[in-house]
Amino acid sequence: MKFSVCSEFFEGWKWEDVFSYAAKTGYDGVELAHFTICDSVEDVSQIERTRLKDAAARAGIEVAGIHWVLISPKGLHVSHPDKAVRAKTAAYFHALIDFCADLGGRVIVIGSPKNRNVLDPLTPEQAWDFARETFAQCCDHAGERDVMLCIEPLGSDQTDFINRPDQGLSFVHAVDHPNFQLILDVYSMNCEKVDMAQAIQDCAEHLAHFHANDDNKSWPGSGSVDYAPVAQALKQIEYRHYASVEVFDFKPDPETIAGSAIRFLRGTFG
Repeated sequence: MKFSVCSEFFEGWKWEDVFSYAAKTGYDGVELAHFTICDSVEDVSQIERTRLKDAAARAGIEVAGIHWVLISPKGLHVSHPDKAVRAKTAAYFHALIDFCADLGGRVIVIGSPKNRNVLDPLTPEQAWDFARETFAQCCDHAGERDVMLCIEPLGSDQTDFINRPDQGLSFVHAVDHPNFQLILDVYSMNCEKVDMAQAIQDCAEHLAHFHANDDNKSWPGSGSVDYAPVAQALKQIEYRHYASVEVFDFKPDPETIAGSAIRFLRGTFG
């Protein structure tokens, strides 16, 4: 297993400094949130992409992937009733795939709860079909660029579309492409009262990324989640991808969050 850290809680830091600090602290990778530097990834030139990729390499860190991918630009939605909006969203996913690959990343986390909520007048079944069609248009391109699209089940306090691991797994099966897989998130699973160890085992074949956090929205080990069964389950399925620290509470500071998280993860997972 490898460990990465999400970039957005390093508010105000240059990406080069994030790479260097993550490497120094003991992480293997950084998971990037593009909105910290641009509104749209299409605005990031090839020269800048190469510069960022080289900066990560110089720091001795991998770009694990990207997340919060639909937070900007505005007007994107994977299952919007308007076909033109869905087409625009699919086109942007093609841009995200190229952006991720150009940085050396391998995973695109599909969270973005507001951009996947079921919108009137759609039924949940219609939204499901529209979302499946949106992602199906992008999967071959993801395969060509060696990028994995990962749907993230999120708590029902965040979205009404795919809340539990079993729903995420069903959606992966519906899309039915080797470059469309699953990410599990500890905070969201806890919100839905999911048996995390069982979910990891059930989703083992399609689990390509993992978000580590806690029930207090902060770093793993800072709350009351029992990580022992989680660690044991990931070991049992021989999980070899990233466990990435994602927090929603940026206090007290990046150094405390990143340092405390990596010590806990390495102590718990080995």
